This record gives sequence, structure tokens and C-alpha cells, in this order.
Amino acid sequence: MEDGQSLGPRICEGDCAVLKRDDVFKAVPVLRRRKIIFEKQWFYLDNAIGHIYGTTFEVTSGGNLQPKKEVEETTTETKEAGTDNRNIVDDGKSQKLTHDDIKALKDKGIKGQEIVQQLIENSTTFRDKTEFAQDKYIKKKKKKYEAVITIVKPSTRILSTMYYAREPGKINHLRYDTLAQMLTLGNIRAGNKMIVMETCAGLVLGAVMERMGGYGSIIQMYPGGGPVRAATSCFGFPKLFFDNLHEFPLSKVDSLLSGTFSTETLPSEPEDNALVEEESNGLTDEKQTSLQETEEESTTEAAMEINQTEEQETMDVNAEDVEFKENKEKENVREKQRKQWERRKKLIETAALLREKNADGLIVASKFHPTPLLLSLLEFVAASRPFVVYCQYKEPLLECYTKLRERGGVINLKLSETWLRNYQVLPDRSHPKLTMSGGGGYLLSGITVVLDKGKSDSSNAEALKMEEPSSKRCKVQDLHC
Repeated sequence: MEDGQSLGPRICEGDCAVLKRDDVFKAVPVLRRRKIIFEKQWFYLDNAIGHIYGTTFEVTSGGNLQPKKEVEETTTETKEAGTDNRNIVDDGKSQKLTHDDIKALKDKGIKGQEIVQQLIENSTTFRDKTEFAQDKYIKKKKKKYEAVITIVKPSTRILSTMYYAREPGKINHLRYDTLAQMLTLGNIRAGNKMIVMETCAGLVLGAVMERMGGYGSIIQMYPGGGPVRAATSCFGFPKLFFDNLHEFPLSKVDSLLSGTFSTETLPSEPEDNALVEEESNGLTDEKQTSLQETEEESTTEAAMEINQTEEQETMDVNAEDVEFKENKEKENVREKQRKQWERRKKLIETAALLREKNADGLIVASKFHPTPLLLSLLEFVAASRPFVVYCQYKEPLLECYTKLRERGGVINLKLSETWLRNYQVLPDRSHPKLTMSGGGGYLLSGITVVLDKGKSDSSNAEALKMEEPSSKRCKVQDLHC
């Protein structure tokens, strides 16, 4: 038992796991009696709970999972194979088993490995194929008939590969090798105070959190009403990781820099004030409902004296329902006010962290134009700290590069693009794969330095002069004189 525990973490109920079959991934929550559909197979994860991450399972009848037993091939006989495939004709008549025969084998409960073996035995051209063609044929049939999945623990590499293959648009076509370079160039490490602005479904945020390991603080800048963390939740981080995660809206950055930032006035005792107001409102409501009840009772007594007892029972039930609804509404109002108060409190704490202007790094990976974002967020980064900006296209980063050169305050500016090509590594047939990624985006990286205010003001004035028409330029010069 001790040896099994030392192999790695085990699958627990409530975890977020990643299903793997060949090069296909899917993130799912581990819950009992929940039907999972993956690669045209349906099953339940009940039997997987308690096993080690990385275990390969076989899907049996009824959607149950069983750990796959590794079968070692101990055949001493050499494989019978042909020299080439020139005489093999693909006319569809080489396989003796029909679709009905294969379906009958499945109905009998025969495993996929045995079905593949029977397909090989009933193929008239299998022995004439070359050794490489035979391996390719077996691999193809195993993928079709063997219902095998592997459950792995989510990580930055696995989730970035999954998103890039399944939904690249949600992560702005950020490739996994580009994400790895962002973490390296940004000097992400434990104990840092990082600013992250991304619209990649929370993938970049999750990668930064994983690299920092719960130590340090992260400030997430978000557009719109709230941050999107769909990919972050797939990592399955413990609650400790989110204690030092702060969030701040982009719409309030300008007001924070200009010194006009302010939130709505916080109530001194939100819960007590809410209780007093709700209780007073509740008393008036109860009085109104009691008056209505007396009026209804008087009318019912005058109209029908026979059904008095039945109506009294219905009235009691209605009164209980009204009281239950009122209590529920009160609880909802209290919960809403409490959440609003907590959100304002966190916003003030995050604003205080940003006002310190001593962040250890900045990561930007957004669908918006990077220039205004970077110029405003660099104000919160301390000197001699790295920053990295990702964009799917080169032209916005070129403009950003030019603006940073004019502004100053940065050194070691680099605009780079990574080139990735996968290789097949097999005995006697290692070669680059025919399909490869066209592009993984572009990175602009650099290091901040202390900005000379006089130089920056003069450069800004010169830039304004170049942009203004000649008539306005003359007026401005006259005013200065």
C-alpha cells in the first residue's frame, strides 16, 4: 500500500481530471453516477475513484471502467511480413468478417483486443504487408475497437494542449510552447507579485498560479463585468491558491492612476443595518397580510358557514407559504448585500496593492490592442522587472514596440515568434510530422527601468508637435513665449 501511495496522487471524488485517448484530451469533474461521453464512448467514473492518476482503463459493458492489464508480447517467432505493398489492391474484399459479424462479437461481450486479433486472422492481405504497414493497421484497428482511456492530472502543458486542439479561439490561438516562453520571460516564480491581464479563458492565469505554487500575490485585470476563469477551474487548485488572488476592473485603471478612484460608500455595519431595515419592512408587510387575512375570514364566514373549517385550513397553509416566501426573500437580500460589501472591500484592497506600484512582473495576453493596455499597466510595475505581451498578430506588437521606444523607461525590447514542429520518433522511421502548426502568435518582452520624467515630457511634447497642424503649432509656440 505504501508503494502504491508513493507512485503519485490518487483520483478523488470532486477532483477535476483530464481524459486522454491518443492525442485527444477532455477535462471533466470526477463525480459518481454522472454519465461521461468522450470519443463516441459513454461511461461512469465511479470505479476510477481511488486509483492513481495516469492509470489506463478499459470501458466494459454498462459503462463501467476497469484498469487495463498490461499484456506483454512474448512471441519469439519472427513476424511474417512482405517486402513491399505494390501487389496489394484495396478492393474491400480482403476482410472476411462483415459488419454483422463484428457487431455480433461486440454483443457477446468480447473485448476490443480480441476483435482486433480476429480481424488480423481474417485478413487475406495482412501477411503480405510490410512490417511498418502491419503496425499501422493494428494501431488503426485498436483505435476503432478498443475502448481505452487514460485519466491524467491536469497541468499547464495538458490543458494548453487540450484548448489549442479543441477550442483555439477561446485562448486567442495561444500555443503551448508560446505559453511556456511567456512564463520563462516573465520570470514567474514563488513569492512574486504579478499583474495578469488576459482574455484566454483563464488559461494564462492558471499557468501563473501553478508556477507560483500558492506563494505570492496575483492581481488579475479584467474587462467587462467580471473575470472569466473557465480554464483556471480545470486545474483543480486548492482554496489556498485563491486566497492571494485579487481582481481589478480595467475600467477603473485610469481613475486609479489619476487619483480620482473611489468606490461607493461602504456601510459601517452592513449586516446589522440590513437586518434593521428588513425587520421594519417585514413588520409592515406582516401587518398588511394580517389585515388581508381578517378581511378574507369575515367574507368567508358571511358567505359560507358550512365550509368554514376547510377554508380555515387552506388559509393556514397560504399564510405559511407567504411567511416562507418572505423569509426566503429576506435571506436573498441579505446574501446579495453581503456579497456586494465583500466585493467592494476586496476592490479597495486590490487598489491599495496597485497604488504601491511595486509589481514584480506583468503578463498581457488579450484580444484587445496591446498598446494602451501596456502603457497604463506598466505604471504599476517596479523598475528592473520583466513584462511580456502576447498577440496573435504581429502588427499591433510592432506599434506597441514603437510607442515604448518613444516613451522610454524600458530596455531589452524583443519581438519574437516561436517555430514549432513535431517529430515522429520510431525505430527506423523517425521523421518530422507532415502536419504542423502554422503559427503560435508573437511575443513582445522587455525589462522596465526608471523613467526620466523630463525626457518623457519632452518626448511627449515633440510627439504632439508632430501630430498637430502647423496653424495650431504656431499658436502653441506663441502661448509659451
